[in-house]
Amino acid sequence: MSPVLLTVRDAEAMHALGVRLGGLLRAGDLLVLTGPLGAGKTTLTSGIGEGLGVRGPVSSPTFVLARTHPSLVGGPPLVHVDAYRLGSAAELDDLDLDFERSAVVVEWGAGLLDGVADSWLEVRIARRDDDSRAVELLASGPRWSGVDLPQQDPDAS
Repeated sequence: MSPVLLTVRDAEAMHALGVRLGGLLRAGDLLVLTGPLGAGKTTLTSGIGEGLGVRGPVSSPTFVLARTHPSLVGGPPLVHVDAYRLGSAAELDDLDLDFERSAVVVEWGAGLLDGVADSWLEVRIARRDDDSRAVELLASGPRWSGVDLPQQDPDAS
């Protein structure tokens, strides 16, 4: 699939993009978020949690590494992972995450997912000089074939 490029103007629009992505997710889905500190990864994940209908609030799991948010609507739970302090796929595997029955979002997970899944959605976030964000959605694997990813900026009318 071709990458989808979006401009996200502010935190509210990042949250709105997360809500849209959360509405697409199902059990077994894996999202990998990359971007610098303060780029909006946790804000996006908070929106994903809202879109999935999970118990919140969704906040950074930096000090616990992974946090599970159960569904309030009969859908999959959200497992939110902060892999910043992990050094390898083995350390991620040691967390014993339920990838099959959950929607898993891994912040800082690039390079740590070898052998974990055959499909994932990578979300790359970059800051721009005007404080907006460039967001690139890169779908990999059979799960994402034919999925209608957001093609319009979240704050566009």
